[in-house]
Amino acid sequence: MFLAYPVSAEAKVKVVDGDSLFVDNREIRLSGIDAPEYKQTCYNAKNKEYPCGKLAKQALQKLAGPDTQCEFIVKDKYKRYVSVCYSRGININEKMVEEGWAVAYKRYTQEYNDVEKQAQKKKKGIWQGRFLKPELYRILNKK
Repeated sequence: MFLAYPVSAEAKVKVVDGDSLFVDNREIRLSGIDAPEYKQTCYNAKNKEYPCGKLAKQALQKLAGPDTQCEFIVKDKYKRYVSVCYSRGININEKMVEEGWAVAYKRYTQEYNDVEKQAQKKKKGIWQGRFLKPELYRILNKK
């Protein structure tokens, strides 16, 4: 069951990283995508390191406007609201994959696979060079 919860004009939207944000006190994890971690770096086509995690966060900040609405799917084990979010009529989850700042999280859904293939083909965002999938980065950097 989907429950929509619009962001009111008074609500505060705070982007945490490329796939997570807070709406007031509600932590939202974007469904079906996985973006580089905030401190993660990647390599461009010239093998130069760049802060892909920070750029993914900036991309989400540009997409998540004051009119953001999210469709709640489920709460995850971290008590975050796993959701599909929209702003200005755009599916934010899909747009993050389309622009190459997140990968399709195939473990949970196949919904963004085609969009990911197009981003990869066009060498957008993290697809411009080399990167560790965010899930692998998290595993290798556990403390």
